[in-house]
Amino acid sequence: MLALDDPHWSDLNHAYGEASDIPDLINALARNLSEGSEERWFGLWSALCHQGDAYVASYAAVPHLVAIARNLIGPIDFNFFQFSAQIEIARLTGRAPEIPPGLAESYHSSLKALAELAFERRHEEWDDAALISILSVLALAKGNHKLAEAISNLDDRLIQKLIDLDFD
Repeated sequence: MLALDDPHWSDLNHAYGEASDIPDLINALARNLSEGSEERWFGLWSALCHQGDAYVASYAAVPHLVAIARNLIGPIDFNFFQFSAQIEIARLTGRAPEIPPGLAESYHSSLKALAELAFERRHEEWDDAALISILSVLALAKGNHKLAEAISNLDDRLIQKLIDLDFD
């Protein structure tokens, strides 16, 4: 895993250029997951999974976010699952660059750990956003990126259309 204080973050890119700002965003999220976390998540989503595209810095960020999620006590924000799932979906659908060899092992290990975390937390209450995100992570863990992407696109309107078999 690329340490957050490693100067090589500036060699990585995200949607707006060099990724030297990403460690600060991750550290800020880790320090305070309640107050203002929407703004920090917005910054991470905007830079690292911009309009469905992922970047090299995305692969370096995911292991840190999974590590934060694994250490949480209490409910886990759905963003930890959904963000990581969307990065992997982008990679598998050609909307992201190849994973550099130096990041591959920690990236893949963190995705496996995220699926395990979902199982460990199965007894917790999950709202719809958390459940959809977790199901997407589990579909990816089982090698089905098409189902993961379909699940991640579910919302109340689409769910009702599926229930009603309304495909017009």
